[in-house]
Amino acid sequence: MEREKLIKRIEGYDKYVGVTGFRNVKIEDAKGFLDGVRKKTESVSVQFFNANSIAGTEHLYFAALNALKAFESNLNISNSLAVETLLYASAQRQIKKAVELLGINAESSEVAVLVVAETEAKVRETLESISEFVQAIRDDSVIELSSEKFKTIQELFGISELELEAKLEKKGFEKEVLVNLVMEHMALLAIER
Repeated sequence: MEREKLIKRIEGYDKYVGVTGFRNVKIEDAKGFLDGVRKKTESVSVQFFNANSIAGTEHLYFAALNALKAFESNLNISNSLAVETLLYASAQRQIKKAVELLGINAESSEVAVLVVAETEAKVRETLESISEFVQAIRDDSVIELSSEKFKTIQELFGISELELEAKLEKKGFEKEVLVNLVMEHMALLAIER
């Protein structure tokens, strides 16, 4: 996956979103870890996710888009864009539950990072700063929906076999269908607000 493709402009919001992944991350204290990163990246929104619970880059981009829409419409639950992206990515209304489902902890060794900033250059700069701070192997493939993550994500989002089969039009496209169903669950959160 090319790094250039991991930064996208969000049309209508004059914002850029970047995602990346890390392997072999060492987190002793999640709160201390997050505080350390946020001190280095104060002017942008940064959110970390347990990569094992992420269904690909589309999952994170869609979370960022919905979070931006929530702020624009004054329907946000959190005062922080970063936390709002976590809520949408997890399809949860409660921050505690969202953190339990997708947040990082001492066991998180594969981590996904989402950055929202005013410019593409600021996203790049922030991702570089995070890379230096994390001191782990940058590996964007940890974000992608793998066969190993499939069942975990299906269970996390409460997607039944029946729901999956109903949307599956052709064998071999199970991953794409699961990603679409995850995004549907995220979209339902926006409608429920």
